[in-house]
Amino acid sequence: MEDIKNYINNSIKVKKKIITNDELINNIENLIEISIINISKGGKIFFCGNGGSAADAQHIVAELTGKFLNDRQPIPAIALGTNFSYTTAVANDYNYDNVFVRELVALAKPYDILVGISTSGNSPNIIKVINKAKEIGLVTSGWTGETGGRLKDLVDIWLGIPSDFTPHIQEAHITIGHAFCYFLENKLK
Repeated sequence: MEDIKNYINNSIKVKKKIITNDELINNIENLIEISIINISKGGKIFFCGNGGSAADAQHIVAELTGKFLNDRQPIPAIALGTNFSYTTAVANDYNYDNVFVRELVALAKPYDILVGISTSGNSPNIIKVINKAKEIGLVTSGWTGETGGRLKDLVDIWLGIPSDFTPHIQEAHITIGHAFCYFLENKLK
């Protein structure tokens, strides 16, 4: 029982570090404000990640396009890589590093935003899609762990969770994702 309490307490400590990190809070607010402006101009938000981060991307998109707390108009968002036939075809024909890039190129328009989620900040396919998004002219955000990996210096808005423990990083990504949905839902009425 003590091990369970310690695990949960360590997760809580990460969230406490987030709320005392003014730079991180400012970056979250900045992403929310830019998202509101760009969505108001017809943009949408793309999310992508691998493994648990792919599930987080889909979860956040579901909250935006469906309903988080309030019945409202859907907020335009897409989780890249969710079409299994597409993903396996591109991975087979072009290699896995391109699974997000080709879909982004097919769907991206002005005022769109790309959020790449990678706990290490070093996932090759996330790095590649961020670079392509910047080339296209999209606003980019990287959600990572505390070091940020290569993503930290590539993205416009970096959200680095103050932890090096993957499960707590992912738990915090969902916390930030829910806050992101909450404020978009309340400001985009």
